[in-house]
Amino acid sequence: MIVFALPIMAGNAAQSLNGSINAIWVGRFLGEAALTATANANNVMFFLIGAVFGIGMAATILIGQATGAHDNAQARRVMGTSATFFISLSVILAVTGWFVTNPLLRLMDTPAAALPLAESYLKVIFLAMPFIYAFAFVSAALRGVGDSRTPFRFLLLSVILDVIFNPLLIFGIGPFPEMGIAGSATATVVGQGISLLAMLLYLRRKQHPLWLGRADAHLFRVDLTILRALVVKGVPMGLQMVLISLAMIAMMTMVNAYGIATAAAYGAALQLWTYVQMPAMAIGAACSSIAAQSVGAGDWKRVDATAHTGIGYNFLLTGGLIAPLILLDRYSFALFLPDGSDSMEIARHLNHIGVWSFLFFGVTFVVSGVVRATGAVIPPLVILAIALWGVRVPFAEMLQPLMGVDAVWWSFPVSAASAMVMSLAYYRWGRWRSAKMLPTDPREVAIPSEVPACAPSPIADPAPDRDREADDVAGAALDVRGS
Repeated sequence: MIVFALPIMAGNAAQSLNGSINAIWVGRFLGEAALTATANANNVMFFLIGAVFGIGMAATILIGQATGAHDNAQARRVMGTSATFFISLSVILAVTGWFVTNPLLRLMDTPAAALPLAESYLKVIFLAMPFIYAFAFVSAALRGVGDSRTPFRFLLLSVILDVIFNPLLIFGIGPFPEMGIAGSATATVVGQGISLLAMLLYLRRKQHPLWLGRADAHLFRVDLTILRALVVKGVPMGLQMVLISLAMIAMMTMVNAYGIATAAAYGAALQLWTYVQMPAMAIGAACSSIAAQSVGAGDWKRVDATAHTGIGYNFLLTGGLIAPLILLDRYSFALFLPDGSDSMEIARHLNHIGVWSFLFFGVTFVVSGVVRATGAVIPPLVILAIALWGVRVPFAEMLQPLMGVDAVWWSFPVSAASAMVMSLAYYRWGRWRSAKMLPTDPREVAIPSEVPACAPSPIADPAPDRDREADDVAGAALDVRGS
């Protein structure tokens, strides 16, 4: 699990570092209004990514289950149908997003000083949406077959290009035009577009099992059975991302009401928190892929072991990050905020309250990933909806008259702890083991719903699969050390 998660974690780190470097350029050289603009615009972008996230996640699980069952033909059928549907939908959403940029930002009560900057930034970001969606989809598909290294390499290329082009396009260095905050977004377009093209060319040259060339054009025709699974299972998973992004927008709207200083402090904290959540997200992604392949192989004992190991590593790695980020937060926030900024102490205060929520978030992320790998997608959605819209947003709204803006900060750990408790309860007593992704699957192994969540499976672990996995892990370890 650790070896599989290392490239994912490194990719998250590189992507977060890229976002932080962009925020440094924007915040320190373009000012607090520009930093507030990017925070507001990124919340909208996250919403649009979340709208199609579920389709990609459903495809990943289907590909992982097919891989565990040694059915390469099914994995390729899923790849073709998913690519057609996913990319078409992403283009529609990107075009729609271009026209609703201004109304969305106004609906969020984006401060007047930041509104034109946020609109300029977000409109360029919409141009990158098809590239972002396609890159994320192909990367997720590769992780579904157990390859986390290839997506990392090309993600690193994207980050490097973004970092290089940011100052060139913001300040108009050399032959490049001076674009201001729009230059930061344009750098993302360039980085994502070149990296996606390079990854597709790499898969073609390697004749990867998931590569679909002209001879495989028939696989891009939509398979209605697969499409139904993508929609029925993917929409609830996508709604989870939508719920998260809408809650983020709601929180940003509340924070905006307290002015530029508080909004900039919150934006800086969000940059810092991306690093805190990296271990949980990497371990959770690894758990989801491992669990999906284990379900495909009928190895339920390994599914349970995946959940237990993932939770343990989440506490170890996430907890190990929280302490230094509290002790050294003054120096961290100084990277994003101008000297003498009124936002500094606000940022430190809210960080001390909210950063602990990521311990609980990690447990929920791991457990939900394992549960969804079987096809049980509705209960995690319900749990998330309750935690965000039944706990977080009402807590922040109703307690502001009593606690002020601290009600917003405290809503994070309170809602995250609630989600963790509900997720663990469902894992222990829920019927997720009897769920399925496709309506008919000849390889499906029936597991009685009354079997306790922690009970070992009567199905033996096939030794050939274990030996092959050991070889894959050894190769991955050598590759990570080489990188």
